[in-house]
Order: sequence, then C-alpha cells, then structure tokens
Amino acid sequence: MDVTMPEIFYALGGLAFGALVGFFIDRMRMGAAYRSREELLKDAEREAETLKKTREIEAKEEFLKRRENIEKELEELRNTVRQQERQLDKREATLTEQSESLKKRERMVEQQQHRMAEKSRVIETREQELEKILRQEQEELYKISGLSKEEASERMLNRLERDLKNETGSLILKQQQELKAESEKLAREIVGMAVQRYASAHTTENTVATIDIPSDEMKGRIIGREGRNIRAFEQATGVDVIVDDTPGVVVVSAFDTVRREIAKISLNKLIQDGRIHPARIEEIVAETQKEMDERIMGYGQAAAEEAGVGHAHEKLIYLMGRLQFRVSYSQNVLRHSIEVSALTAMMAEQFGLDPEVARRCGFFHDIGKAADHEMEGGHPAIGAELLKRYGEGPEVVHAAFGHHDDIRPEYVYTVLTAASDACSASRPGARRETLEKYVRRLEELEAIALGFPGVNEVYAVQAGREVRVIVDPKAINDREAAKMARDIAQTIEENMTYPGEVKVVVMREIRAMGVAR
Repeated sequence: MDVTMPEIFYALGGLAFGALVGFFIDRMRMGAAYRSREELLKDAEREAETLKKTREIEAKEEFLKRRENIEKELEELRNTVRQQERQLDKREATLTEQSESLKKRERMVEQQQHRMAEKSRVIETREQELEKILRQEQEELYKISGLSKEEASERMLNRLERDLKNETGSLILKQQQELKAESEKLAREIVGMAVQRYASAHTTENTVATIDIPSDEMKGRIIGREGRNIRAFEQATGVDVIVDDTPGVVVVSAFDTVRREIAKISLNKLIQDGRIHPARIEEIVAETQKEMDERIMGYGQAAAEEAGVGHAHEKLIYLMGRLQFRVSYSQNVLRHSIEVSALTAMMAEQFGLDPEVARRCGFFHDIGKAADHEMEGGHPAIGAELLKRYGEGPEVVHAAFGHHDDIRPEYVYTVLTAASDACSASRPGARRETLEKYVRRLEELEAIALGFPGVNEVYAVQAGREVRVIVDPKAINDREAAKMARDIAQTIEENMTYPGEVKVVVMREIRAMGVAR
C-alpha cells in the first residue's frame, strides 16, 4: 500500500495527541481536588487541538522545504542532462561531417585512380603504336638506304660516339677554362699576399767606379814614368784605368765587379799613401785582395743568416758574397736573392710545402752570376753546376737551372722560384730605368691619351704611374668621360710595358668667369 506523507504526519500527530491526552488526564486526576473534570477535558481538548494544528503546520512547512530542495536537484540534473545532450549532438554532427568528407575523398581518389588507369591504358596503346610506326619507318629506311639493320646500327652508334666526343671535349674545355681561371685567381692571391708580407726596401746602385784625386798632378803619378805604374796596376788588378781630361776624377773599368772594387780600394789607398810604384802597387793590391775576400765572406754569411738558409758550403757562401758587387738593371743581386728567398718560402707555406727547401731555392737561384765570367754558359746552367758540385739537393739545383723557364719544371719549387724572381724584379723601384727610357715611356703615355677625340691636354705625373686627361666639357659628357678613362687604360695595357700600374684620371669641368669693372 502506498502511504503518503500527510497520512504519516496525521498518524504521528494522533500518537502525540494520545500521549498528551493521557498526560493531561493524569494531571487532571492529580488536580481533581481543585478542578473539575469538565474543565480539564475542555482544556485538554483545546491544547490538543492547538498542538495538532501546530504540528500540522510544521509538518507542511518541512514538506514544502524538502519538496523545493528535491525540485532544485531535479532541475540541476535536467540542465546537466540537456547540456550533455547538446554536446553529444555537436559531436554527432562533427562525426557526420567528417564521415561525409571521408566519403567525398574516397570518391575523388577512386575517380583519380580510374582516370590514371585510363591514361595508362592510353599511353600503353600509344607506345605500342609508336613502336609499330618506328619499326615501319626503320624498315622503310633500311629499304631506301640499302643497309642492313646491323650496318645502320653501327652507323648510328658511330655518329652517337662522335657527338659524345664533341660534347665531352666541350665540357673538358669548359672545365679547363674554369680551372685555369680559378688557379690564376688563387695564384694571384698567394703571390700578392707573399709580396705584401715581405716589405723590403729597394736601393739602386751606381755601377760606375770613379776615384776622386786631390789634383790633376796625381794623374801623372798614377800613370808613372812611361806608363809603368798604370801598367803594373792594370796587370795586378785586371782592370782598365782611364785617365782623361776630366778634372779631379780617374775612372776604373772592368767587367768583373769584384776586380773593379778591389782596384778602386787599392787606388784610393795608393793615393792616400802617396808612394806609387810597381812594388807598392803589387803589395797594396795583394793586401786589398785578402781584405776583399774576408769582406765577401762576411757579406755571404750575413746574407745567409738574414735569409735563414742554415748551413751551406763555404764556397757557396763566398760566391753569394760576390753578388754584393753585382747588379742587374741597377738592382743589387744579393739583395734580390734574399728577397726571392723570402717570397719563395712564403708561397711554399701557402701551398703546404717545405719552406726551408723553398728558402734555399730562392737564395741560391742566381749564384751562377757570381762565376759567369769564369765559366762558360749562362748563369742558370753555371749555378746548377756549382750547387750540384757543392752538395745541394736536387730541388735547389733544378730551381737554379730552370728559374728562367729554360727547361721543363720537374719540381714545384722551381715554379715558385721563377714566380718570386719575376715579382722581385718587376716591383716598383726594384730596377732603375735609364733617363731616355723613362722619358720615352712618359711621352708614349701622353701620346696614347691625346689620340682620343675630345682630349685637350694630357699630363703624365708621379713617374708615369698616373695620367691626367683634361677633356672638352662641351664635347664629352660625364658618361663618355667614364668610358674614355676605361678605354685609355685598356689601350695602355695593350700597347705598353711598364712596372706596377697606371691610373688614368679624366677631368671634365666648366669654369665661368666674370669681371667687375
């Protein structure tokens, strides 16, 4: 049986009411002495009714409160359920869209596969048709040319081989040109770096040996009675003494620079001593010869130490010392050898070679010039023979023999020595030009620039290292001036030989002048 909440509350109220009635009855019994039975009953009824109504009200209020709480909980549960339902609906819609998208993609993939398969079938059909046509054409060509299949194939292969050879040759030439350009660039960088690192001062020397005399009377004493003194001097020294009308000067001439130096020192000693006769001349010359040998050895040892070549045979050191008195185009050969030694060693370091071997190759490369008046042949061959005789290595011997490209280089040190020799000889200030050649070069520079139209004046300045060209501003504009500078520089490069570089400056300007009177 279903029991409702009010019935429960009514039952409880009845029980409570019964208890109260019993309580009041007992009280009434106890107070029967001063209350009557009717009054007690009436009072009990009124109290019981009041209590009953109070209990019913409280029970209803409690019921309503609980009902409100239960309804709130139910509403919250309904809201949660509705929210979850909306989320599920969204997910279901998303899944449905994804499913539709996948179905579309599958249909697209199937269509593409069908199209690809159709294209493949078409391509296969066309390839078969093409092969059939090619076979027919080959058969027709065989019939027309009268060649068999093997002969035609051989001709085709020969033609293909020629084409491949031509293409291969073109590629090889291209690669060689690129390699050559890259090698030249690298070589210029290495040579330029070596020259920049070695900053050597250059001094040019006058090779004319002149002796100052206190008076022209000394000329007669030098000549001696019937020329016996000058003959004895020339015989002892191996030089020619020129006594002319030039006041205060006697000239000593000899092909051997060492002999000329010995003669110069000896004649100065005789002039200071004042005793000039054959016996004294021989004594002074012998003494000077001994001193000169010591000086030459000292020059050679100092040069070897400066160049850092280490131990070498005494004869080689002596011959290198003789180069102190040898000049080439007014460039001291010993200083030139030291410089070449340093440049060759620096280049060898850049290439990962042995710098000690390179240093010896550069130092001894011109040693043949110290003995070319005593031995037959050019100085490269003489130098190679001397170096081989006195125990130098094959690289050093070959560098001396081939530094002028007389033979095919067998060692890379020979190439480095030749390059260093050219750098040292062609550096600005290393070699002195004659006045005539210098003036001619300036005139050629100015003549080349004057040959261009629109040029008014040309000046070669800074010893020919710069050419300043003044042009007519009405005939030459700014762009034409820039082009003219490049053209003049290119013409100079093609038609002239010069040390270093020549800068061409084209100047164009308009001057306005007014006079206030």
